Amino acid sequence: MINLFEFDFVINLQLFAEEKTESATPKRRREAREKGQVAKSRELTTAVLLLVTFLSLRIFATGIITNLTDLIKLFLSFPVNIENAVNTGDLINIYMKCLWVFAKVMAPTLLISALVAIVFNYLQVGFLFTLKPLVPKFNKLNPIEGFKNIVSKRALVELAKSILKIGIIGYVIYSYLKNNFLVIPELLFMDMEATAVFIGNAIINTGIRVAAILIVISIFDYGFQFWEFEKNLRMSKQEIKEEFKMTEGNPQIKSKIREKQRQMSLRRMMTEVPKADVIITNPTHFAIGIKYDTAKAEAPIVLAKGKDLIAQKIKEIAKDNNIPTVENKPLAQALYKSVEIGDLVPAELYKAVAEVLAFVYSLKNK
Repeated sequence: MINLFEFDFVINLQLFAEEKTESATPKRRREAREKGQVAKSRELTTAVLLLVTFLSLRIFATGIITNLTDLIKLFLSFPVNIENAVNTGDLINIYMKCLWVFAKVMAPTLLISALVAIVFNYLQVGFLFTLKPLVPKFNKLNPIEGFKNIVSKRALVELAKSILKIGIIGYVIYSYLKNNFLVIPELLFMDMEATAVFIGNAIINTGIRVAAILIVISIFDYGFQFWEFEKNLRMSKQEIKEEFKMTEGNPQIKSKIREKQRQMSLRRMMTEVPKADVIITNPTHFAIGIKYDTAKAEAPIVLAKGKDLIAQKIKEIAKDNNIPTVENKPLAQALYKSVEIGDLVPAELYKAVAEVLAFVYSLKNK
């Protein structure tokens, strides 16, 4: 039996789930990059590579056609009974010549395409080398997750891109052939070189048009990839807090550590109070313990200082140890604000402190 109240309660809890509305932290971006997750459009790289390839073919078209024509003429010049006309050495020479011709024809285009692919990928993601994307993920074998990927927003976008590309490529090829339809029958009366030039120009011109249109489509694809990447990297406020705790430490624990350090520092300071020559007070708000030892320092040293409750504690310890207390409001305030524990009294306060010490020493007959 289904408990409707329980079901509604579970659904309503989802309404309070914290949404990921915050931009990703540098740590989150660094971890994603280490996993190979970057904003990158393969479509844009492919389109640019396709355009550069066809442009390079246009540049080297004359040399390509000349070399391929010579190679075809070579094959056509062979007799019908070639197996009786050539020996093994001749076949090896023919094979090596074919390899050399194809190397001369394809090497410039392949080198330029490879260089463009490397540079363009670097411009998109920078230098990135990681093997983590190659690690097998067995959760991808889950049929439920696979079905979710099939009907996901990304899958729909990819389907729309594929349909758009096929439609555009088909239209470009159709329009080019339509414009040159009257030339096609004339190919029957052209020599081999003119036919090769026409076919080569048709292929290159069509490829350049297709590549240019694909680049426009790929720019929008890159925008979608960047938007989706940023969306997937978003974090909730709770995730940012948890990351801060992991990297910087729990603020509550750090606060307790600082409080413990302050208590230890306070206890150490209180143990120095009995060594002071005099306690200069406000009289109620400040208390500063001064020690002057000519054998250790050229000026008096502040052994302890405190405000309000700490000042009262300093005065109590001084009273228990018969340390004289002298009231001097301006001097007490100046020492508290300008001198840290363990520091020498600054030169501008020498005179005032010396007068206090002289008074104390006179009481002790020093």
